[in-house]
Amino acid sequence: MQTIEWNDFTKVELRVGKILEVQDFSKAKKPAYIVFVDFGDELGIRKSSAQITKNYSKDELVGKKVLAVVNFPKKQIGPIQSECLITGLHDEQGGVFLCVPDGDVPLGTKLL
Repeated sequence: MQTIEWNDFTKVELRVGKILEVQDFSKAKKPAYIVFVDFGDELGIRKSSAQITKNYSKDELVGKKVLAVVNFPKKQIGPIQSECLITGLHDEQGGVFLCVPDGDVPLGTKLL
């Protein structure tokens, strides 16, 4: 494990957003969705490619709040530009479970 300085961590903008729309991402190399996340008035709506198809259907994702990194550079993933990184944890079967707030946190709230 690599140790980082506290100031390195504070540069990462982890924010709460709400999933508005989910589309199949048929051109992805691995099964994925295109996810549109609302981060509130300051940051607006951003899209991301997310390999979360094993543990979530599109319908159950809409309305779910997630924690995402919003200050990475945009990344070209096939035909789309990913504008944020939705966080999650791998389970033993290789699926991903999302990192989510367990309370009613306002959109755009930064992880402290």
